[in-house]
Amino acid sequence: MTYTSSDERPVALIFGGSRGIGAAIAMRLAKDGYRVALTFVSSPRQAEKVAAAIREQGGTAMTLQADSSDPMAIQAAVTAVTEAFGPLDVAVVNAGVLRLAALKDLALADLDIMLSVNIRGVVLALQASAAAMRDGGRLITIGSNSAIRTGTATGAIYAMTKAAVAALVRGVALDLAPRRITVNNVQPGPTETDMTSDMISQLRDMVPLRRLNQPSEVAGLVSYLAGPEAGTITGASLTMDGGFVL
Repeated sequence: MTYTSSDERPVALIFGGSRGIGAAIAMRLAKDGYRVALTFVSSPRQAEKVAAAIREQGGTAMTLQADSSDPMAIQAAVTAVTEAFGPLDVAVVNAGVLRLAALKDLALADLDIMLSVNIRGVVLALQASAAAMRDGGRLITIGSNSAIRTGTATGAIYAMTKAAVAALVRGVALDLAPRRITVNNVQPGPTETDMTSDMISQLRDMVPLRRLNQPSEVAGLVSYLAGPEAGTITGASLTMDGGFVL
């Protein structure tokens, strides 16, 4: 596939777009008129299922294997998208890993993978995407309300990584302001996905509104931040969790 300047539709790249929140974001941005690229780590069939659904609705989508703990894979994904579609208009960094353990039980491997994907991978994805982005573009990270309230005695390291993302976004927003690129962070609370399907009732009881996010609702906020009405919102972390952190 070769980029042609005749196709003026904007371009969106979603890191971690094959399932759950990431898939919903890919579908929503495609509906908004973006040509969409989405990365996956180990589920090519699921990623292609999302891309096929986009194409069935008249959109354009491509899938890319990219481990967000691998700097070369991150850069290769950005390069592949820009070669196929042209410069980025939006990049959403949704890739992340969760490992729960009390401090005394924390395995070094779990610490390393969370630091590698949830912090280093986010930094590198923002760096590579910004370099390939048009001025006036949008960078959006998917963090977590755990940056504000850990919520579980075994979630300290995960919460730390998400708090780091919130701090990162504030600083990067200043770095990229001269290019009019906004940088924002969406912080979902409990969200109804296949990963939470066996604990929905338990999670619902912890939320004041007594309901979980739907992935489409998180995607809706991403869509807003990617759009023209959010042009002066930058450096923000926007929490959507039914009042969990209140």
